[in-house]
Amino acid sequence: MELPRPLYLGREFVDRVARQSPARLALTVFAAVIALFTGLLLLPQATADGTQAPFEDALFTAVSAVCVTGLTTVDTGTYWSLFGQVVILVGIKVGGLGVMTLASLLGIAVSRRIGLTQKLLTATETRSAGLGEVGSLLRVVILTSTALEVAIALALVPRFAIVGEDLGEAVWHGVFYAVSAFNNAGFVPTPEGLDPFVSDWWIGLPIVVGVFIGSLGFPVILNIAQRRRDVGRWSLHTKLTVTTSVALVVVGTVLIAAAEWGNRATFGTLDTSGKVLAALFAGVMPRSGGFSTVEIAEMKESTWLINDALMFVGGGSASTAGGIKVTTLAVMLLAIVAEARGDRDVEAFGRRIPRETLRLAVAVVFVGATAVLLATLALLEITGLSLDVVLFEVISAFATVGLSTGITPDLPAEGKYVLSALMFVGRTGTITFAAALALRDRRRVIRYPEERPIIG
Repeated sequence: MELPRPLYLGREFVDRVARQSPARLALTVFAAVIALFTGLLLLPQATADGTQAPFEDALFTAVSAVCVTGLTTVDTGTYWSLFGQVVILVGIKVGGLGVMTLASLLGIAVSRRIGLTQKLLTATETRSAGLGEVGSLLRVVILTSTALEVAIALALVPRFAIVGEDLGEAVWHGVFYAVSAFNNAGFVPTPEGLDPFVSDWWIGLPIVVGVFIGSLGFPVILNIAQRRRDVGRWSLHTKLTVTTSVALVVVGTVLIAAAEWGNRATFGTLDTSGKVLAALFAGVMPRSGGFSTVEIAEMKESTWLINDALMFVGGGSASTAGGIKVTTLAVMLLAIVAEARGDRDVEAFGRRIPRETLRLAVAVVFVGATAVLLATLALLEITGLSLDVVLFEVISAFATVGLSTGITPDLPAEGKYVLSALMFVGRTGTITFAAALALRDRRRVIRYPEERPIIG
């Protein structure tokens, strides 16, 4: 059956652009989606008082939602109407599907089929090796994420009803927190946020579990689901992601607990059970969750520094989390250990890691650090604020975390634009962003002689 001319031209355009630069197509689609949600939030019915939101606030909120960050310039629960909150929730869900998967879905909508181009795009995002499985993989990704969100919502809704909310409100809050948690978004639909539930395990634990699972990434979730009874056959990526993620949660929880245990403005007035939950919650959220049960502004500067480090690392590759990713950190640490031992190869779990992977890890860290540095310098000049709060906010935006010391709502328009751009770069990925800007691959026929410079 011959396609109508507009659809045919659309398919031809998508295929041509995707062949030349899949990353550029993904970024273009992602930017278009942000523009769409910005337009929806600019509608008068999106705000609680029926007036049009300022452009910088609508854009910032749209970027934060689609990039599953959670930083806000206005209070989500009071400023936006129910329509506005639904727009934000849909933006979170769409953004959580991933940059490359989103581009693939556009290609399907245009061409009404999954072609080689779309399969390659999705394979890039999900790290899938088999192109023939991509069609079913798309469905699995959507169904799996939705099923996990429903499970989290079912755990939360009864508790919200018990604490006094009517059924409709309890269902809405349960669904919103479930989607926001699994997608590591950090948006809260209530004015008081999660502060009233700082010691409530019934609310805190499902959100912690949802954020942690979402931060692992679909390749890990699917690999574990397929081989849950045979841990030894997990892929190297899964093993590195799980072990590094668990280690970071343990280290982060212990360090934050040690720093804040006696701080009466945060953990100090809680009982032991409450302190343990608050520490666990605070240890998991810098992975890219972005929720908080205590005031971040009241934490010690040493705790901010711990959060800076955890946020910069982020979660797993092809996940709803941001940062440089845990596998990047794992590869870098393994390379350091190999160098210290004098080993020729970088090895883990009985596998040798290619040198190209190490080079990519170094590039990701360097590009990420450069983005954070430039944005920090820009905000310091724009705002005149101190380095500690600016650096915290910048890393939170780059790593799409959403934790805040409270300065974001008071930033001038220029500062909001800087953080919006940083959230976009952080979500789409430093390497993907760089690849989208490259016009072509550079292939060299002649190679220069090798010579080693002195390092260190």
